[in-house]
Amino acid sequence: MDLKRLDTEQRNPKSAGIDLLSTLDMLSVINKEDHHCAEAVADILPEIAACVDIIYEKVHSGGRLFYVGAGTSGRLGVLDAAECPPTYGVDPGMVVALIAGGPSAFLKAIEGAEDSPELGREELAACGFSDRDVLVGIAASGRTPYVIGAMDYARSLGAPVMALTCCRDSEMSRHADITMAAIPGPEVITGSSRMKSGTCQKLILNMISTSVMIKMGKVYGNLMVDVKATNNKLVHRAISIVSSATGCTDEEARKALDASGFACKPAILMVLLGVSYETAMDMLRQADGHIASALNAH
Repeated sequence: MDLKRLDTEQRNPKSAGIDLLSTLDMLSVINKEDHHCAEAVADILPEIAACVDIIYEKVHSGGRLFYVGAGTSGRLGVLDAAECPPTYGVDPGMVVALIAGGPSAFLKAIEGAEDSPELGREELAACGFSDRDVLVGIAASGRTPYVIGAMDYARSLGAPVMALTCCRDSEMSRHADITMAAIPGPEVITGSSRMKSGTCQKLILNMISTSVMIKMGKVYGNLMVDVKATNNKLVHRAISIVSSATGCTDEEARKALDASGFACKPAILMVLLGVSYETAMDMLRQADGHIASALNAH
């Protein structure tokens, strides 16, 4: 592999003398280059939307979303997966992240783990991956063997496979049904794909998980109404969510939450419609968990 042909390995003329700059000027160069990330993501919104729709259909039908990556890409997948249960109240097994080298690789690089396609296949198989699930392979360079091995295994089972890269016409794109290739331009530090490429990947992963959760009814307006109140901060957030959604006082919101087992969605319907917890839950079941649909049906 000629690294110089990869988008993520190009030299950036705008940062060629960054080692000679003052701290402020150094930061200015980095900041200006970071602006290209949002533009790169905007260029591939149709591809991201296509992936979101497929992922939603699979997850809504009881399947799972798998992220597979190595290094920075793998850590970003782990981060996105870890944040879904507390933010949206989903089962921890709904969004699964595999990182080359295992969980310890999140904190410390495990050299060589990403070079084995067999390891990617084995670890995905060990999770019971099936055609009910969906896989997003993540690699800035678009060529990581561990990720490609997992992608090929998923495709062999008939599952949909997506690639998230920051290189044009990458190797991973030839192993995926849909490729999301955000091209933010050369890194400020040549080959340091944890920078702009990592930022693009984080933006896209945010979009994927957030959009899927919205489509699943985990958001009402722009409020995360399935948040789990597992600490004091989240207890107060739940009270604020119910109060904001209904216009009631914090005291009224707390009373409804206490009666609903601190579940925001039924509490909101209880306040807005004056119904019991049992009635609110029945309405939500009939509306597939969507508050707006439950209100419209009422």
